[in-house]
Amino acid sequence: MATMISLPRPPFFMILFLMVLLPSPCRSADPDPLQDFCVADLKASLSVNGFPCKPVSEVKSDDFFFDGLAKEGNTTNVFGSNVTAADVLAFPGLNTLGISMNRVDFAPGGVNPPHSHPRATEAGVIIKGKLLVGFVTTANVLHSKVLEAGEMFVIPRGLVHFQRNVGKGKAVSLTAFNSQRPGAVVLPFTLFASTPPIPNNVLTKAFQVDEKVINDIKSKFAS
Repeated sequence: MATMISLPRPPFFMILFLMVLLPSPCRSADPDPLQDFCVADLKASLSVNGFPCKPVSEVKSDDFFFDGLAKEGNTTNVFGSNVTAADVLAFPGLNTLGISMNRVDFAPGGVNPPHSHPRATEAGVIIKGKLLVGFVTTANVLHSKVLEAGEMFVIPRGLVHFQRNVGKGKAVSLTAFNSQRPGAVVLPFTLFASTPPIPNNVLTKAFQVDEKVINDIKSKFAS
């Protein structure tokens, strides 16, 4: 007859620790929506990681349509580019849906300067022209390629990336994000035009240049 082996019962606190630490199926993905839509009430005074819903009685068909990406952006600026955002602030019907888009217009030689999106991965397609697209990994490896109309790219969430028009004419790209508000950290403005400003002695040490160089760069973004 086989001998039954009695295993010691795990302590209560060990069980509790594992229940808290280990992911459960109900927390492994976003919950399914409990309603058809939640059009953002941008005028609401209370906002918790998003926007509250408009009352259904105030929702209109226009809340679900947006024509902003059909319009060419004004590229008359120092970068020669313009980003038209179709995020929840411009398109309230996106609220709670976890998606948004941008249109980026480029003048010849224009650049979408190094930046990152802290809350989203980005996928894009070139609509017109020829763009050099690149991103830098956390290991400081640059991945880049020249793309033409119809070709796509993907930028992993949070990584610094850029685009530059290397064609002879204008260029246009459309990008999509898995966030209703992906955010953008544009490095030139973040480093040299923050409010209040980053102290010069931090920037001179970081870039190994003298203060005159830092002040000269800051003056270009003063407005």
